[in-house]
Amino acid sequence: MMRSTERFSSRAEHYRRYRPGYPPAAIDVLATRCGLTAGAVVADVGSGTGILSEQLLERGAEVIGIEPNDAMRAAAEAHLGGERRFRSVAATAEATTLLPQSVDLWVAAQAFHWFDAPRTRTEALRVLRAGGFAALLWNERPAQPGAFLSEYEALLRHHAAEYTTIAARRADEASMQAFLGGAMQIARFPNLQTLDYAGLEGRLLSSSYAPAPGHPEHQPMLAGLRALFDRFSEHGVVAFPYETRVYYAQLESGG
Repeated sequence: MMRSTERFSSRAEHYRRYRPGYPPAAIDVLATRCGLTAGAVVADVGSGTGILSEQLLERGAEVIGIEPNDAMRAAAEAHLGGERRFRSVAATAEATTLLPQSVDLWVAAQAFHWFDAPRTRTEALRVLRAGGFAALLWNERPAQPGAFLSEYEALLRHHAAEYTTIAARRADEASMQAFLGGAMQIARFPNLQTLDYAGLEGRLLSSSYAPAPGHPEHQPMLAGLRALFDRFSEHGVVAFPYETRVYYAQLESGG
């Protein structure tokens, strides 16, 4: 498999345009339980194109986006670079370059499965101030996905060889429990994205496991996606459901 820090280099624009954000209720959890306040310093680790960073800025936080992928980081900087409370850093979760005890809240959205979890935990403990929280956010498939999403996933399993492996690693609660410690809590919220065909195709192509142009499965995958859209769309759009999950805890040495 390609190195995790390079997987999205050709997908940054699709990612920025077509990935969903997080519902206000999920951000409220960070505010009410994890210390997200106006002026709080938040490290958004694996910040990608800045989807979560933007929502944190809207709450008045000082946001440091930690992103090793040049294309993804450039997309965030183009979108958020004019915001004085946003700082972009070319670094990894395992070595953020931040000063010790300089962060009030450590967050990662859709990225934790790419990290070396033990090394990332050591680094998070180093940069967090005493009593600071860590939170992991995910937009995942709901427990009852419905016919459209079930067929969409069947399409991925058929055409995208890496899909099953990567999906299984994503929201792995055992690894998150080891990272966050025994006090880990979970909050869940519905999240719905409405997409026309261009949006649905862009959403698919934003995924690191999707066969890229030139791959023998690329065109057959898109043909299947078009047929799927035509079967399920109403008034020119499909509803793409997610369950947003927030895993959080006060991060302490020894767990």
